[in-house]
Amino acid sequence: MRKFLVVLDNSRECLNAMRFAALRAAHTGGGVAVLSVIPPDEFNHWIGVGDIMRKEARERIEVHFEVFAKWMRDKQGIDPALIIREGVAADEIMRQVSEDPEIGVLVLGANSDTKQGPGPLVTSMTRNAGSLPIPITIVPGDLSKERLEAIT
Repeated sequence: MRKFLVVLDNSRECLNAMRFAALRAAHTGGGVAVLSVIPPDEFNHWIGVGDIMRKEARERIEVHFEVFAKWMRDKQGIDPALIIREGVAADEIMRQVSEDPEIGVLVLGANSDTKQGPGPLVTSMTRNAGSLPIPITIVPGDLSKERLEAIT
């Protein structure tokens, strides 16, 4: 089964990327893999404190994921998988894509603020697009829900 890999983070544009991935998966008989990456600099503390912070970060991610997962299951009939990795987001995306041959498309949400650019992850991944074995779909962050549904 072809999976859409979408990145779960704290950005506003993440919502549209999630919607797009779920809608496309539902319309094409695919699946959704949701990747959340915990940056390594969050744990540069004493070992005990770092372990507690890592556990708390994972719990926050799981709660955030469950909001999207419930919507995907209830509205789209898609049961997404959650993958949590630690490291630099772009590197971990590349690793996940190389480790899971079912991933067919990477879906990223782009910041709609033209002064700030599309966001660091979109910028980084588009620079590396030539070395990815799959296409990248970039979803505008300010695309309306209705328009998103119409194009998927």
